[in-house]
Amino acid sequence: MNMLGFTTKTATTHDIPSIIEVQKQTWWVTYESIIGKEQCDYMFGQQYSVESLERQMVEGHHFEILMRGSEICGFASFSRSDLKGVFKLHKIYILPRLQGTGAGRYLLETVEKIVRQKGGSELRLNVNRNNPARGFYEKMGMCVLHEVDIPIGDYWMNDYVMGKKLDQ
Repeated sequence: MNMLGFTTKTATTHDIPSIIEVQKQTWWVTYESIIGKEQCDYMFGQQYSVESLERQMVEGHHFEILMRGSEICGFASFSRSDLKGVFKLHKIYILPRLQGTGAGRYLLETVEKIVRQKGGSELRLNVNRNNPARGFYEKMGMCVLHEVDIPIGDYWMNDYVMGKKLDQ
């Protein structure tokens, strides 16, 4: 446990309902003003159904849950990429009321530690070009590598790809 009282644990399929609950509290608050309600609804359905989360876990996505006592405060997921030594952070979400408390920093630093333990030398992520979270990632030592536009159903994800070299 750290000074803020946070711990993490590796998620299993039993934790999927808690992951979905965190998403319900963070998803629309985070994205509706950026991409609109329709795309939010579509992407939530694609990424956060029980079946989708189970499939992600089976396909090698590691989910780490942020806890304070017995309360689930957030989560992150990441996996190896096709590039040697590079891992991709797919998701990192903190309950809105805990954003700005150090919770995100603690969770991301935990992910970086696990990635290093798994032999990773770089962590990358995509962030929407209009998402203010870009500032958080930059404070955490990440930098924009390039822009990418990814089709998702009838919509587009207009992202920055950000990365950070990890010290071994």
